[in-house]
Amino acid sequence: MKNHMKIEFSSISQNESLARVAVASFISPLNPTVDELTDIKTVVSEAVTNAIIHGYEENAEEKVILECSIDQSQIEIIIEDFGKGIEDIEVAREPLYTSKPEWERSGMGFTIMENFMDQVDIQSKENKGTRITLSKQLTSTKAICN
Repeated sequence: MKNHMKIEFSSISQNESLARVAVASFISPLNPTVDELTDIKTVVSEAVTNAIIHGYEENAEEKVILECSIDQSQIEIIIEDFGKGIEDIEVAREPLYTSKPEWERSGMGFTIMENFMDQVDIQSKENKGTRITLSKQLTSTKAICN
């Protein structure tokens, strides 16, 4: 089964749950395990929160783009913003790094993404934005509907 969706939403914290539920609903026909679903919802939350807090600094006028594709039991999720961008991706990937320590952020977003997904690709340019592509092969190949 191949399928694709794309949504755009305002850069406000309340929309993080929208993104998480949208992806979970979209991939549900693949019958993911509870662990797979939890991991995917967690990484979507992390990536969307990064876009809202770091990319746009919660500017509701800006938009976050979420895409999800399914090809057989392979999923790909893209979260994109057109905000500040990441100055140094390798530094940002380090555990406990945060560009906003005054906000009491944990600095584990990219580490969580890399541990829960098969592949994480981060593309970013300062003042142009960030595009995170997350890929995972689900263990369940038995879809509940076609």
